[in-house]
Amino acid sequence: MKLSPEELAQQHTDEAIAARIAGPSVEEFSGDFVLGGVDGTITTFAIVAGVAGASYGVTVAIVLGIANLLADGFSMAISNYLKARSDQMQLKKYRLIENIHIKEVPDREREEIRQIFAAKGFEGDLLEQVVQTICEDRHRWVDTMLVEEWGLRLQPPSPWKSGLVTFAGFVLCGSIPLLPLPLIHFGLDASTIFLSSALLTGVGFALIGVFRARVVQEGPLASVIETVATGGVAAAIAYGVGVALDMLAGSPAI
Repeated sequence: MKLSPEELAQQHTDEAIAARIAGPSVEEFSGDFVLGGVDGTITTFAIVAGVAGASYGVTVAIVLGIANLLADGFSMAISNYLKARSDQMQLKKYRLIENIHIKEVPDREREEIRQIFAAKGFEGDLLEQVVQTICEDRHRWVDTMLVEEWGLRLQPPSPWKSGLVTFAGFVLCGSIPLLPLPLIHFGLDASTIFLSSALLTGVGFALIGVFRARVVQEGPLASVIETVATGGVAAAIAYGVGVALDMLAGSPAI
């Protein structure tokens, strides 16, 4: 994605660089929101489409949709929580391992640092100066090994925040396909309600796509098309399955 000179300047102020290096940011948790939002919208609308295809009625769609929001949303949030928790546990484990290695075989650990930075192009006195600077501070030494040898992040996201943000994205965005369904009580027919749900969901997919483009820093048009297409395919599959199963039962689809 090509950035304007102003955007490049904003991303490379002293404050922006320090904040980016320091650890997880709001943008990072935005990814969790997008993940939950996309999945919530797709799965909930797929349920609505499947119910419409099977002609089970709007009430069934509401019940199954709400059940999906709470149950599947909770499941996804827990999965993201456990992933973030595992990242924290892995970091703690390898930090302990590196501390033991530095204590027991410091010369070999120092040689690892030397080879790591030699592979980056450092050599001669400059290489030895880098090795000396890193190894004279035990905490810096361990952190360097965690990043360079094990490929770990020193500041993994908070498990609770990841889980809660994922759940919020799932429920908030996943509610979009259900919003028109209560209109059945105001005299609208099921076909009109399903069409309204489809159109509103399409708008929701587009908005999620725009937000996703901002998070991953890509063109909004491509992100919108990809998000809408993914949701549309899932809904089409669900509707087709509903129609096929309903044909076996002998009743017309919506």
